[in-house]
Amino acid sequence: MKFAVFTDSTPEWAPEEAAKILAEQGWHGIEWRITDPVESSRPTFWAGNRATWPLTGLESHLDDIRSVTQSAGLAMPALGGYVTPRQREDAERMLAAAAALDAGQVRFLGVNTEKGQSYREAFAAYRADWEWLEGRARHHGVRALLELHHESLTASASAARRLVEGLDPRYVGVLHDIGNTVIEGWEEPAHAFDLLGEYLAHVHVKNVAFHLSGVQNDGTLRWEPKWVPLREGRADLPEFFKALAGAGYDGWVTVEDFSVALPLAERTAANLEYLTGLARAAGYDLG
Repeated sequence: MKFAVFTDSTPEWAPEEAAKILAEQGWHGIEWRITDPVESSRPTFWAGNRATWPLTGLESHLDDIRSVTQSAGLAMPALGGYVTPRQREDAERMLAAAAALDAGQVRFLGVNTEKGQSYREAFAAYRADWEWLEGRARHHGVRALLELHHESLTASASAARRLVEGLDPRYVGVLHDIGNTVIEGWEEPAHAFDLLGEYLAHVHVKNVAFHLSGVQNDGTLRWEPKWVPLREGRADLPEFFKALAGAGYDGWVTVEDFSVALPLAERTAANLEYLTGLARAAGYDLG
């Protein structure tokens, strides 16, 4: 098992700084955030994030991405894209970049129903998108990742398996994100991994807790999810790692911690120490 950080969770660091600090802390890899920047007066996770490579003109940045990553001695377990399979030109760009960088995998965003569309109609259209994407991933020799994500057609392992069933797992896989499934799509991890089987291709880790956000006039309590440190949320990460071990998963685990209780460098260092301990306790031999 190897550990990486997704740079959507390191907004304060420029790429060179992110790679240098993560390598010095002992991380094995870095999963680059690739999307066109949104300006902000200060760096945040989703706007003004400095550890981001632009999607537009991505081809002209490949040498820089490779140089920054390799100079730090890091690997790229995947590219963190923000496009969907129906954005054909950009999907093609991401797959080609992964092939050129030897990243091997690309995360694609999920979709939800559109106005006036039923779930079944949306699901059928999305399946067609993934059939197209499988062909393009095969062409480039990389794998497209379907992320389990709340507020999408594939929030659960069950829905994801139904979507990708019959597609070639060499070129299509599922990215399990336990933090997202706490919000929507929760299934017992051991069951989820067994169900995904050969399609379980990548893992993201973050954690979330629900907080009281208000009370309606009739006394109904309203709860909202909030990203919290890995040790503090609803997801039972010790049991999660035991389930990964039980499923025979020995791939990458990438962290995207959106909590802000600790300064960024302290947060990433503490996360690596915690996850390394969890993996060893679950029976992984980390050398």
